[in-house]
Amino acid sequence: MIQKKKLKKFNLDKLREECGIFGISNHKDASALVALGLHALQHRGQEGCGIVSFDGKNYHSEKRQGLVGDHFTDPETLKKLPGGFAIGHNRYSTTGETSLRNIQPFFADLHMGGLSIAHNGNLTNALLLREALVKDGAIFRTTSDTETIVQLIAKSNREKFTDKLIDALFQIQGGYALVLLTNKKLVGVRDPFGIRPLIIGRLKDSYIFASETCALDIVGATFVREVSNGEIVIVEDKKIKSIRPFPVQKQRPCIFEYIYFARPDSLINNKCAYEYRKNLGIQLAKETDTNADLVIPVPDSGVPAALGYAEESKKKFELGLIRNHYVGRTFIEPTQNIRSLGVKLKLSSTKTVVKDKSIILIDDSLVRGTTCHKIVKMLYESGAKEVHVRIACPEIKFPDFYGVDMPTKKELLAYKKNINEMCEYIKATSLKFLSLNGLYKALINQTRNPTYPQFSDHYFTGDYPIPAHDNIQGVKVEQLSLLSGKSST
Repeated sequence: MIQKKKLKKFNLDKLREECGIFGISNHKDASALVALGLHALQHRGQEGCGIVSFDGKNYHSEKRQGLVGDHFTDPETLKKLPGGFAIGHNRYSTTGETSLRNIQPFFADLHMGGLSIAHNGNLTNALLLREALVKDGAIFRTTSDTETIVQLIAKSNREKFTDKLIDALFQIQGGYALVLLTNKKLVGVRDPFGIRPLIIGRLKDSYIFASETCALDIVGATFVREVSNGEIVIVEDKKIKSIRPFPVQKQRPCIFEYIYFARPDSLINNKCAYEYRKNLGIQLAKETDTNADLVIPVPDSGVPAALGYAEESKKKFELGLIRNHYVGRTFIEPTQNIRSLGVKLKLSSTKTVVKDKSIILIDDSLVRGTTCHKIVKMLYESGAKEVHVRIACPEIKFPDFYGVDMPTKKELLAYKKNINEMCEYIKATSLKFLSLNGLYKALINQTRNPTYPQFSDHYFTGDYPIPAHDNIQGVKVEQLSLLSGKSST
């Protein structure tokens, strides 16, 4: 009899989403709407989910490991979350172990009253702050960098909550979007560079904070605007006000929100992410068109770029790869034989479509290259004559420290190999990437300004908007774990 081994992450060699956050004020069905919003944001995190509500007197909290739909569609669970104010969080851990105690939103009873917080992002000085706080007597209950923010608010000597929050924000560094709930306020915060996304919506008299606009669509809310970089937005007594405590900085949003993270129907700068990705494919065809029979995407992330590529190059678009949507983030892998199936658990080829054809294979990015290698092999085994791999972004050479779970620098294929070596590794007929200037042309119709880039494009350039300061007693950023053993990168 085969014994089941523990659930293991099914890795498709992609950058992992950060987290999804959602908060709503002044609505009788607040928790149910938060659950719906988190469901729309499920792509941003699948390890755990949680909701905290406030009924005017008491706070209520429910947290679960796994997917929103597996837990918060139950009316009995939602009955445990009464109140007109609520915030929620989908977790994909970048710091801190995967356990129930690290699932957000966090709640704490402070001297000023209760406080709940949900956080998308990563603090680059979390270890430094944590060590100082512990030396000063702070007791941490979790291994998440988010709790550092709670501790800083709690220890602030300021009188008013807003001032305590500002005091804490001036001590933290990194990319972050926050939604906070007190007994009087719903608050949204975005980091000074606007690296992590946060938007404002409205549903009659209720205001909403969310990571993406797709979360507004599912609850029938209207999009108001993005929270500006470095802005604190406060909802109180059905009114909204803005505070901008930080020195003015040019916004540098994460470029992978455009390339991969945001759901295709979410708006970014008043345009759906799908349109940006299709433009990337159009630009890719302008730069790298080659003679072939078919344009085939790696589903689902490569589909918009492949459509753009096929449209620009006047080549036939086909679904040469079919994704199995019923394989989730985890998979029981009882034997080495099953593990060796690898990408076939997730993708299969349409053999009669690809047989005897030269193929242009489009994907949004190339990270480690292990999955691409398996896909190329699968296409050859299905009878493809040639497989020309085209990537709709530049080579990823540098890790992220602002909330994206990705390999360390040494694990990135483009860091250790040139294009010819990468092509040999994935066994493709040819390999080409979209240029950095082409990326900027596709997204904002201009070339990259080398003195001050529009985006956080450090993945390709190594140009980090915020330095990573955590280096305590030999613990480097690549090992940022907050005592958990899980890397932030």
